[in-house]
Amino acid sequence: MLTVGAFEAKTKLAELLDKVEAGEVVTITRRGRAVARLVPVPAEDRPARMQALVEEIKRWRVGKDRGAGPGTTIAELIKAGRRA
Repeated sequence: MLTVGAFEAKTKLAELLDKVEAGEVVTITRRGRAVARLVPVPAEDRPARMQALVEEIKRWRVGKDRGAGPGTTIAELIKAGRRA
C-alpha cells in the first residue's frame, strides 16, 4: 500500500490512478493523518454496456490480425495488408 500527502496526490494524480488501475491501494494523508484511500474498482462494478462493447469488439477482431503475432516484423505486416 502506497501512502502520499495531499499535495503530492494533487500533482501526481494521473500517475497514482495508473497504479490504482494496476491493483495498488493508495492512501492520501493530510498533515500526516490518513484522510482518503484510492482503491481499484472491481470488474463486476463496470457498467454492463461497457462490458458488452468490449466483447463485441473482441468478436469483431477475430480473424482480422492478418498474421500479426509475437515476432512479426513490420515488413511482414505490410505484405499481409497488401494481400487483402
